[in-house]
Amino acid sequence: MQTPAANIRVDPELVRSLLAEQHPDLTGDLELVANGWDNVIYRLGPDLAVRVPRRDVAAHLIAHEQRWLPSLAPWLPVPVPVPVRIGVPSPLFRWHWSVVRWVDGIDGADVASHDRTQLAVPLARFVTALHRPAPTAPDGMVHQDVPLNPVRGVPLRSRDAAVRERLRELRTDYDTRLLAALWQESLDAPVWDGPPIWIHGDLHPGNLLLDQRGGLASVIDFGDLTAGDPATDLATAWLTFRPESRAVFRALIDDATHADAATWLRARGWALCMGTALATSSDDNRRMSTLGSHVLGQLIFHDD
Repeated sequence: MQTPAANIRVDPELVRSLLAEQHPDLTGDLELVANGWDNVIYRLGPDLAVRVPRRDVAAHLIAHEQRWLPSLAPWLPVPVPVPVRIGVPSPLFRWHWSVVRWVDGIDGADVASHDRTQLAVPLARFVTALHRPAPTAPDGMVHQDVPLNPVRGVPLRSRDAAVRERLRELRTDYDTRLLAALWQESLDAPVWDGPPIWIHGDLHPGNLLLDQRGGLASVIDFGDLTAGDPATDLATAWLTFRPESRAVFRALIDDATHADAATWLRARGWALCMGTALATSSDDNRRMSTLGSHVLGQLIFHDD
């Protein structure tokens, strides 16, 4: 299968028109730098970037970033894409879009896993800083303004049918029987019974920017931001790292949050959920298919 198709055409002409309509003082050369599953990003001059949705099904996610990142950013130890200008729906374009600061960095999905070793400490610090209880209403439920996400932060059982279908679609060189057994172990783990915790929701290497020394320059793409089970983000232990750096990451998380064995079992399940999605939906995107192979290889050969 291939990367989900765009149903919104986002080209330089559209971006220039949107800027001229809503932020005419922002001018500069446009350079396409990313065309992901959900968004297109153009660099605007030396200091800014324009982030525009490419799929109707995910277009509302930018509004979540616009609403919450200004509040969350002060807690966090690295820069995140807080909008500096907001684009609103108009006759030119029916969805929200954003202008953010440009951060120089190396895409974490573009480097080999052994080059992500130095991310273990700063990424653990980022996760523990983000993972705070989300606002709640007087009845104890998550506040109505907190983004709901049906595929992140939820009980793993809700992803069972999708994961088992993807396991059937995987290439025969994967040990799908072992992966199915690991998935069942995660399903059998006790569910999260704590307060809804803020989570990034998509903490894979493609959303991590490295600096020139291999450290963490920025965490990007908060479109899946929601509140729920923190194990969703802890899946990055397998998504991002090899065994040695994964051990460092896990130890720091354990020290800071007292994550229990059930949380790590669910985290491994979330890694399998995301890894199978990457492995079965990226035939036309070598960067993401390589990441899917990394995740599943870590699960099959380094089950820790």
